[in-house]
Amino acid sequence: MAKPQVEIAFSFLYIATLMFLLVTCIVGRNEPQPIDDISCSDALQTLMPCKPYVAGPETKPSGPCCQAVEKVKELANTTQVRRDLCECFKKAAPGAGVDPEKAKALPDLCHIKFPVPLDPKIDCSTVPFGRYQNPRV
Repeated sequence: MAKPQVEIAFSFLYIATLMFLLVTCIVGRNEPQPIDDISCSDALQTLMPCKPYVAGPETKPSGPCCQAVEKVKELANTTQVRRDLCECFKKAAPGAGVDPEKAKALPDLCHIKFPVPLDPKIDCSTVPFGRYQNPRV
């Protein structure tokens, strides 16, 4: 008697699994997939060569740091990614000991028009689609 119940349970699991896969495939096809964007953790990892400058004693960013800034700039290719990175940088900076003034100066020192403001006081919801340019102080 237990055998028919086991078969019913396996049949139910098989059908449930097929339904889940079908729904996942349908939903996944309707959403456009991001191309060449960057997550918060990826951006922070990429920018690690800048830590000696933004959170340390260095007086100017290194070549690898500027290359990292350029790479993040290239991958911050949508308004939403830029806004997400803005929030990411605002949250991560204090815990990493980042000097806000050094962070704001970083794109200019690297001669890069960075699309994400590196300013802890900025309202990230206002980050535009176009290129962000650091105001000169």
